[in-house]
Amino acid sequence: MEMETLKYLIALTCLYPNNVHRVRMLLDNSATVQEAWERADSDRQVEAMRHAERELEFIARHDIKTYYYQNEDYPYRLKQCPDAPILLFGKGNLQLDKGKFVSIVGTRSASENGKEQTRQLVLDLAKMVPDVTIISGLAYGIDVTAHRAALEAGVPTIIIPAHGLDRIYPSLHRQVAVDALAKGGLLTEYPSETVPDKVNFVARNRIVAGLADAVVVAESKLKGGSLITAYDANDYDRNLYAFPGRPRDVNSQGCNTLIRTQRAMLINNAEDLINDMQWKSAVQPVQTEIEDLFADMDGVEKQLIKIVRGAEDGIHVDRIAELTALPYAQVASSLMVLEMSGFIKMLPGNMCRALK
Repeated sequence: MEMETLKYLIALTCLYPNNVHRVRMLLDNSATVQEAWERADSDRQVEAMRHAERELEFIARHDIKTYYYQNEDYPYRLKQCPDAPILLFGKGNLQLDKGKFVSIVGTRSASENGKEQTRQLVLDLAKMVPDVTIISGLAYGIDVTAHRAALEAGVPTIIIPAHGLDRIYPSLHRQVAVDALAKGGLLTEYPSETVPDKVNFVARNRIVAGLADAVVVAESKLKGGSLITAYDANDYDRNLYAFPGRPRDVNSQGCNTLIRTQRAMLINNAEDLINDMQWKSAVQPVQTEIEDLFADMDGVEKQLIKIVRGAEDGIHVDRIAELTALPYAQVASSLMVLEMSGFIKMLPGNMCRALK
């Protein structure tokens, strides 16, 4: 893109921040970007143009990539969204149209269970779908956990900040952002000098949703930015998934509501997501006879594992006790042994599922 054209585009977005429809209307009704600028008719044009000129210097100095929504290199997933950003600024090794994209969002005050669930989801996705890219917003809690897990697994992760690329917020996560540049990077609609105002966080959530094939809400309260992202995913016809939680768990109420209202599909693990998306897993299940695999188990443990393995979506401990006619305490004790041995995993709500 010519520098002069880019300058006017930046100036337009600075003139009408968070007003994509206004800028798009000007561009769609003008022969050139410069003509759209001349028709803008705002008392802030001098200030906006000065910002645009400073931004061109910033872009050149820091090797920033730009993506204009009318150009071929603009992310094709976002291009499908009616309120997609006019202009995007990116830094790092961004492959915005390659592979499968999964956005993971959730509460900033995540529980340890929510964080571990998120980490395991990313690690399993990376193993089963090696060309996956993980997207999130670098916030505390679920967001940064997803980014860190992607870095741990060696798959790309894309950070969508709610500010310009001249800063990192929160600053505590700066190293995560730096590490992401090698394989992935940062992508934002905001030019430098843009501070992380509340309205920007709301607006950026549509990028998190629109850039993805699938969106996962890992843990969420009844209100918050992750639910805004979920609603954006619904609007964009993206596949939306949520992890269930205990009814009285505040951090799970948002997820449970999404599932109950049929906005999101319930998932327990990466395999559920992969199957629903109809992606081919790179990990094929090992066909092993139960008797050989569990040869060292006693009779009760073998009986329990057969029941758990037969319930693809997991099974409640009470139901297991009912099926076996065994005392609850004996069932709970044997299940604990099976979990410690890595054969099953206990889930929220006293549910359990097989791992082998």
